[in-house]
Amino acid sequence: MPPMPTIYLAPWRIDVTTRRDVPRPVPARALARAVARALEAARAPSPASVGIILSDDGELTVLNRSAMAKDGPTDVLSFPLLPPADFPRHAGQDPATRLRERTASFVLPPGRRPHLGEIVISVERAIEQATAGRGGQTGDVRWTAAEELRLLVTHGVLHLCGWDHADAAEAAAMRSLERRLLQG
Repeated sequence: MPPMPTIYLAPWRIDVTTRRDVPRPVPARALARAVARALEAARAPSPASVGIILSDDGELTVLNRSAMAKDGPTDVLSFPLLPPADFPRHAGQDPATRLRERTASFVLPPGRRPHLGEIVISVERAIEQATAGRGGQTGDVRWTAAEELRLLVTHGVLHLCGWDHADAAEAAAMRSLERRLLQG
């Protein structure tokens, strides 16, 4: 496996891992820029780091079963390390989400940044969705696999930062923010 690129876009560190035999329709640096824009928009604590894993349907099927108790592959899964209450309040967010106390900050050695979490994306699913015209937030957008991957990275980062789409109001706010970030 090629070495993992670590990309610094101050104040963020983005580690991109590509699994063996997984195509790369977009350069790691372009994905890192999408990560940085989403972290800034979500007002994530900084400096911080995020991990991106570009994988396939096989791995996402296993993770979807173990993490979400759902059968079959999915396009993106986020594994946040901080609770939503550790991030600023955002539009549409259920106030009950904020009832949990903020976590005590873990003391890191000097020069180390907190890790916000990992995002795992099925590049296989992104390519299929894009070419079949089932991409975008609505599932009916025909665009490139690179654009679909940028959306999935953006979506995954917002989940790391406490955003969700289970509630209609928060889903609308999340989709709106994703559209703005992808246009930028």
